[in-house]
Amino acid sequence: MRKAGNSVSPTVELTKDGDTYTLTTTSTFKTSAISFKLGEEFDEETLDGRKVKSIITLEGNKLTQEQKGDKPSTIIREFTDSELITTLTIGSVKSVRTYKAV
Repeated sequence: MRKAGNSVSPTVELTKDGDTYTLTTTSTFKTSAISFKLGEEFDEETLDGRKVKSIITLEGNKLTQEQKGDKPSTIIREFTDSELITTLTIGSVKSVRTYKAV
């Protein structure tokens, strides 16, 4: 499963409507979308099926998402003109993925 996951090239799109953001991730396996307001806690079901409480903040070009649940985690999404760098940290495990802008 890990090899299959590494071969997938998902598309990530962030949109804003008023003060509500929507983050959509689309791949050949699954599509997920979360809608949120900065600084407001919301319920989320993660791609691996966990139910968590999340809060997302914005500082400069970085969206930081704190997920509270059985496995607390932090996702930092750093946007530049040419890419998105996503860093996921759960306990002592860290994963970094880079997406190219299209």
